[in-house]
Amino acid sequence: MITFLEGTLVDALPTQIVVAVHGVGYQVLIPLSSFDRLPAPGAPIKILTHLQVREDAHVLYGFMSSAERDLFRLLVNHVSGIGPKLALAVLSGMSVTNFKSAVVAGATDAIAKVKGVGKKTAERIVLELKDKVGVAAAWEAASAAHAPSAEETHINDAVLALISLGYKQVDAHKAVKQALGTGGEKPAEELVRQALKLLI
Repeated sequence: MITFLEGTLVDALPTQIVVAVHGVGYQVLIPLSSFDRLPAPGAPIKILTHLQVREDAHVLYGFMSSAERDLFRLLVNHVSGIGPKLALAVLSGMSVTNFKSAVVAGATDAIAKVKGVGKKTAERIVLELKDKVGVAAAWEAASAAHAPSAEETHINDAVLALISLGYKQVDAHKAVKQALGTGGEKPAEELVRQALKLLI
């Protein structure tokens, strides 16, 4: 599994980029949300990736934040009928925060406005992600009525990351709480790293 690429941004289009890493050019498909945060061509770049292996190709999808990649994986792995192309469209059409809020509130109309989604798919997204154990609970903090503290946000992001990797919500939450310990506030990435050590 290719987790990230670190190299030089050679070429950038709204839907794909080329990253040069030690003499090899990697084509990476991206959402518009990540395109907006790219550096200028020729600049160094580190982009998080998700590799999909198909019969006819190995395709890399890239994201400038772990929240985007986690949401992409949740859509692809846990919503029937959603493939990588449509998952990218969702990320291109809505911010991660707005999408989470829409799922928690059951606002299918907002999700249906994303190009290529439609009403039936939006209803399926809300149903399957809301019913997935722990996702609704972990995303409650995304709704405007529950403004989370920085620490709560980090915990929620870490739990979501672990759920997207296939761990049960109960186990993920327990491991993140243990990883948090008494060491004060920690970023989500650090919590995920420490939680994975406890879960393995």
